[in-house]
Amino acid sequence: MVDFNTSNPASIFILVLFFLLIISLVISVHEASHAYVANRLGDPTARLLGRITLNPAAHIDPIGTIIVPLLLFIFSGMVFGWAKPTPINPLNFNNPRRDSAIVAFAGPASNFVLAIVFSIVYRIIAIDIILIIVSINLLLGLFNLIPVPPLDGYKVLLGFLPKNLAIRLAEIESYGPIVLIIFLFIFIQIFFPIIRAILNILLTLLTGTTF
Repeated sequence: MVDFNTSNPASIFILVLFFLLIISLVISVHEASHAYVANRLGDPTARLLGRITLNPAAHIDPIGTIIVPLLLFIFSGMVFGWAKPTPINPLNFNNPRRDSAIVAFAGPASNFVLAIVFSIVYRIIAIDIILIIVSINLLLGLFNLIPVPPLDGYKVLLGFLPKNLAIRLAEIESYGPIVLIIFLFIFIQIFFPIIRAILNILLTLLTGTTF
């Protein structure tokens, strides 16, 4: 189990530095996965804009990638953030609804793959920083699959709902930021304990410990 209680300024600085490096890597992999899968399915938009890269500079939004996740992580243990949206043009896909859903799912899927890889490392070298990497990836993967705009789960849901229902639900996408803010307020109060419980179940399965 990770213990963040420390009064040593140097330890706090190192923890913050590691966190920023981890979140930059995690979000870069997440966004690059969107871009890579979109390109494989026929849409080169993100590739042509240089988004199939692990260079954080191509993906980072200063507020959404650094400030918001850092503050949430310090004060609540929750991790939520966003990067520059990965641009896609669904008209380039053979099956726009299905392929858009697959591209959306690629981001959270990359987080789960990273969580599994680093959980194997943790089983070999059981140090807290690796457990933090596993936890952050699981949190981001789970959170992004929630079907609320503009999260990935919303786009996945649109791809698999009946067409008429998907068209109706798509109407709220333009209100995505407002919907998300309202949801976050409710989420922190009600749903985060549920997500944390799921996180601890997955951590126990993958690493044998909890966060």
